[in-house]
Amino acid sequence: MRVRDIEHVLEEWAPRTAAWEEDNVGIQCGNPTMVVRGILICLDITEDVVRDALRRRSNLIVSHHPLLYRPLASVTPATHTGRTITVLIQNEIAAIAAHTNLDAAPEGTSYALARVLGVRHPEPLDRSLRLLVKLVTFVPTADVDRVARAMTNAGAGVIGNYTQCSFRSEGTGTFQGNADSSPAIGHRDIVERVTEVRLEMIVDRDRLPVVVDAMRSAHPYEEVAYDVYPIENAHQRFGMGAIGDLARPTTLAAFLRRVRSTLGTGSLRFTGDPHQHVVRVAVCGGSGSKLIEHAIARLADVFVTADVSFHRFQDAVGRIALVDAGHHETEYPVLTPLAGKIREACRTRGARTPVAVSAVRTNPIAYV
Repeated sequence: MRVRDIEHVLEEWAPRTAAWEEDNVGIQCGNPTMVVRGILICLDITEDVVRDALRRRSNLIVSHHPLLYRPLASVTPATHTGRTITVLIQNEIAAIAAHTNLDAAPEGTSYALARVLGVRHPEPLDRSLRLLVKLVTFVPTADVDRVARAMTNAGAGVIGNYTQCSFRSEGTGTFQGNADSSPAIGHRDIVERVTEVRLEMIVDRDRLPVVVDAMRSAHPYEEVAYDVYPIENAHQRFGMGAIGDLARPTTLAAFLRRVRSTLGTGSLRFTGDPHQHVVRVAVCGGSGSKLIEHAIARLADVFVTADVSFHRFQDAVGRIALVDAGHHETEYPVLTPLAGKIREACRTRGARTPVAVSAVRTNPIAYV
């Protein structure tokens, strides 16, 4: 396995198209073609984490938070980032980040948090991510099934539990090839009128290049006419946050004890009646305050997240129980499934690459 192979494994689960536009995910540092001897998983890459990787003889670190997030003016020992990048390069250790794309992925950050808190059958809390496009092409009637099959095999036309979903409408296409053309139908320098089918299929944005290539390969025309439209449809599997029900009702006080002991947080900030019943739970690992209204609209009894401001707590009073369990604490549970996903990918590819979760504490916040 090479560094780029691990990046592809993560892309299959958490495509970069699911990341926020300003985010920086994927390979942060290192040679993509380098053979991976060992992999260390962490939330943040620090100098201590790099030393941990060296002790374990791991030459790839996969982190949740990007080491490189904002543009750097310089790489010097004067900053934490500069020192960390320097030691990575000096020791030929590569780094990959899976950040908001992992937050949005099925079984990603919030799913992991929901599951350790006992939430059953979690589903996305907010599906408003724009991760789908509509691909439209125009195909001679006799060739439409072949083109549609090629697009389907490349991943187009999936809607929920259904595959091979398309819409087809017949019309007339016109074209005129110039002296350098080789038209599949008709002749050069003559306007042709051909009965064509308008073929429409939904495509995951990250699969679009592959589907377009498959469409063009199967299409009989020398020049393939096609359109790509952004659409507002909610994705069935991707989204931010997670929501589901506990196996049994409990009180908010008991649920808070569960959150604190499970996540190992030094303290909790919350608003709500400790005696109220809790069944429906919404969560968002990390800074999820923007999803509070989604949690209320989805009738959650409690919402667990981090980095909640005073005024967010104030707005929640009487509407939903709101819990701030810490940024590091609410994201840490994803490291286990992240390591498991990479470990399984290595195993299925016949690689015996060691994969471990770093034991180094990277949470900058302490409690008294």
